[in-house]
Amino acid sequence: MTVVTPEQHGLKAHSDGGWDAEDKNFVPVQTRSGRPKSFEHSDFAPVTGIEADWKLTPVKLIKPLLDDALDGSAYTFTTDAPAGVTVEWIARDDKRIASAGAPEERASANAWTSFEQALAITVTSEEHVTLRISRADLGNTARGAHTVITARPHSNSTIIVESSGDALLSENVEVVVEEGASLNFVSVQDWNDEAIHLASHFVQVGRDATLKHTVISLGGKVVRVNPAVHLSGEGADGELYGLYFADEGQHLEQRVYMHHKAAHTRGRVNYKGALQGAGARTVWVGDVLIGRDGAGTDSYEQNRNLVLTEGTRADSIPNLEIETGDIQGAGHASATGRFDDEQLFYLQARGISEAEARRLVVIGFLSEIVQKVGDEQLEARLHSAIESELEGSKA
Repeated sequence: MTVVTPEQHGLKAHSDGGWDAEDKNFVPVQTRSGRPKSFEHSDFAPVTGIEADWKLTPVKLIKPLLDDALDGSAYTFTTDAPAGVTVEWIARDDKRIASAGAPEERASANAWTSFEQALAITVTSEEHVTLRISRADLGNTARGAHTVITARPHSNSTIIVESSGDALLSENVEVVVEEGASLNFVSVQDWNDEAIHLASHFVQVGRDATLKHTVISLGGKVVRVNPAVHLSGEGADGELYGLYFADEGQHLEQRVYMHHKAAHTRGRVNYKGALQGAGARTVWVGDVLIGRDGAGTDSYEQNRNLVLTEGTRADSIPNLEIETGDIQGAGHASATGRFDDEQLFYLQARGISEAEARRLVVIGFLSEIVQKVGDEQLEARLHSAIESELEGSKA
């Protein structure tokens, strides 16, 4: 019998590890739920780019956020907090920190190790209130940041965080939606062309609480947002939406995780993206776990991508893990394609030019997500932003 070793024929250890493990019974992590967690940067091995979690990411461009020391000082932002909402900087030892989750990868842990103070947003108002936070021009120095959002029991709010300008940023965002609360959280990434932004969102949704979580990524050279939402209380409801539009040379990545931890929870995941221009790249990885205590779960996730020009690439990977058979339903779907020729023909047959027909199709495709934002002011700006993106389309 011939035994093939890794050294033969230039073979190397598999990207998930295992060949060179000291423990011959080693089994590499196969699911999102099985990943190790730590608050310490040093507990995560250096990233090479062949790891399952990083092989679709341009690792060379984000190296400073993975390995370098980060500026963890407070940054400038603007806001006008309404009654029933407090916004403040808090110390690392505040009990609200680490209440929603822990880092699962090296960039997140680097930010966690580095931040000096966290931006804390606390909502107590039971009447619906809207908080807008705007941050711009964080600079080109590698920075680590931390935000904690707490929606107190039975509160009702919309929180919008908009980012623009220059940035080289790795950050963690913790969100806790307590019993009976309703939170609509929107994160908008509209950075300058060379900005790099890595974000991990850790979310806990309590008993009979409702979360709507929307990620909008339009600007930036590399933007990677990683929401991990745990429906931890019975009757919790989570809706996760995303919209992204990648232009030439942009890399926009979303890695979404929804964990149905408690019984009778409901989850919906719907991300849509468009791509145009040489080298435009999007990545969407969706993981749904229905845990062993998730009886009565109702869950569905989907991702749709519309390719507008040649030379683009969209990766779309839905995953579903079920640990109980007592569920109402669960499913996932993914599709990537060009314009629907029948739609274009229908519009052109009614006297609409080809360019205008294409514009209408794209706007109609993305409007489903825009309409979920739940804030008229922001929705209007997003429609304008999509129109501006389409001006560069040569499809």
